[in-house]
Amino acid sequence: MTEPQSDGTRAGFVALIGEPNAGKSTLLNRMVGAKVSIVTHKVQTTRTRIRGVCMEGQTQIVFVDTPGLFRPRRRLDRAMVKAAWGGAADADIVVLLIEAHRGLTEGAKAIIERLAGELPKDRPVALAINKIDKVKAERLLALAEEMNGAFPFAKTFMISAEKGYGVQDLREWLAAELPEGAWFYPEDQLADLPLRMIAAEMTREKLTLRLHEELPYQLTVETEKWEDRKDGSTRIDQIVYVARDGHKGIVLGNRGETIKSIGQAARAEIKEFLDREVHLFLQVKVRPNWQEEKERYSEMGLEFKDGDA
Repeated sequence: MTEPQSDGTRAGFVALIGEPNAGKSTLLNRMVGAKVSIVTHKVQTTRTRIRGVCMEGQTQIVFVDTPGLFRPRRRLDRAMVKAAWGGAADADIVVLLIEAHRGLTEGAKAIIERLAGELPKDRPVALAINKIDKVKAERLLALAEEMNGAFPFAKTFMISAEKGYGVQDLREWLAAELPEGAWFYPEDQLADLPLRMIAAEMTREKLTLRLHEELPYQLTVETEKWEDRKDGSTRIDQIVYVARDGHKGIVLGNRGETIKSIGQAARAEIKEFLDREVHLFLQVKVRPNWQEEKERYSEMGLEFKDGDA
């Protein structure tokens, strides 16, 4: 079987890794030019390896937005961390994001210590120091020197994923470094996640933004039904699973006002993403042990089996 001709094209996978809230989802969305990964002020909001696709010249860059790397406690935590390292190991290039104002934290040190053991020896790892607008230039230079002393990064970039500073330089470098080959996806495709899952992620983002404390990490959203109608609109039925009866009341709110406003916000975003009219229906159900159910993990694209992360 012959290899497909690339005709001068390049394509490959780039894994974005880092601590929770380092800005991976924001950078992915900036690179792709559309919202394919949820972004909130809360940590650990990315549960699946979301692939966003962007074109830079003749190169197709497929980004893998991994869950944040942290010290896992529960089965869900362990599955998320395993997914993150798996995404890094499978990629052609790895980009480690750290926050400029936090510097070389204990969490970042732990990630760097694992890099050599988790990745093939020839895997290039770039450093992206994010949120550079929060610190002075001399601090950035000192941090870059400190980071490169801790690990032999292939290249160091100073960026602001939120404002776009330095992002084009990073994208151009990645495009030049990826191997020659045929594109994996059609040129106009933004992500390889099923639309059902993207819609569920958008609803979960609105829940995470509206609610607080531990509750967002004890709920998940699944798209139960998806119907493309003859009039061009789409009906989407989703279930919000929570772990306790008390949580259901919090999600619903007084006279259902909370879930109503969440549904309106989610519907507007899904409508914009799909570029069509959307009818969104949300139900809240209690499943005390959803974090221990294999089906929930499969829905999120995570491995269920337990073990060290």
